[in-house]
Amino acid sequence: MAHPAMSGNGTTAGDDPLQTAVWRLRSRACWADAAALLPPDTAAGSMQRAALLVERCLYAEQGWQEAEDALRTAEALAHTDEERGAAACERGHLAYTATVHGVRDRVDEARAALGRAAALIHPESPARALLDFRRGLLAENLTRSPQAARAAYRRAHTAAAAHSDDLLLSFTWRHLAGLALRDGEIAEARHGFAESLRIREELGYLVGTAPALASLADAEVEPEASRLREEARRLFRLLGGVPTWLGRQLAPPAATA
Repeated sequence: MAHPAMSGNGTTAGDDPLQTAVWRLRSRACWADAAALLPPDTAAGSMQRAALLVERCLYAEQGWQEAEDALRTAEALAHTDEERGAAACERGHLAYTATVHGVRDRVDEARAALGRAAALIHPESPARALLDFRRGLLAENLTRSPQAARAAYRRAHTAAAAHSDDLLLSFTWRHLAGLALRDGEIAEARHGFAESLRIREELGYLVGTAPALASLADAEVEPEASRLREEARRLFRLLGGVPTWLGRQLAPPAATA
C-alpha cells in the first residue's frame, strides 16, 4: 500500500494528513491505532511506530512485547547514522521506561543505548533535543543526579525552541519546573508548569494535559490547587486511567479520625 510522504508531526494545519491522523490518535492515548496507520516497511515509518508503542509503555504500562518487536524492526531497517541513532535513542527510552515502572532493571542498557545515540546523532540535528531530554530523565530518575539532569534539560529546551518543537518544549518546561520546585523556587516552578500546560492545551495533547494540571497544582495555593487537581482527575477518568502512574498522585488524601 502506498503512503504519502510524511511531513510535520500532525500538530499544525500544513502537516501531512497521515501525520494529523496519527497525532489525533496519539494525543488521545490510542497509540496502537496510531501505529497501525504507519508503513511498517520503511525506516521512517517503522521508527515512528516503535516510538508510539514505547510511549504506550510509558503512559499505560502495557504492550511491552509489541514495543520490543516494533523496535527490532526499526533497528533492522535503519541504515544511516541518523536512523541508527534514532533507534538507539528509542531503545534507551524503552529500557528507561521498563526500569522506572519496575518491570526489569535495564538501567545499564538505557545508559549504553543513549550513549550510542549520542555518538551517532549529529550535534546540530533536530533529534539531538529529544536525546538530551531523555538523558536528563535518566540522570534525574535513575542515577539521581539533579544537576546533570538540569543541564541536559536546558540543552534540550534550547534546541527544542530553536527547532520549534513545541511538544518537547512542554516536557522540558515541566521537568525544569519540577527541579525548581524541589529546590523551593516556587515562582519559577509555577511559571514552568504553566507554560507546559499552555502548550499542551494549545496542541490538543490530551493525554499529557492531566499530568500538566497536576504538576501545576503542586506549585499553586488553595483553592486553585484543588481546582486544578479536580480537572486533572476528570481528564484521567476520561482517558480510562491513563497515565497509570498519575492515579497515585491524584488519589484524595486519606481521611483522618
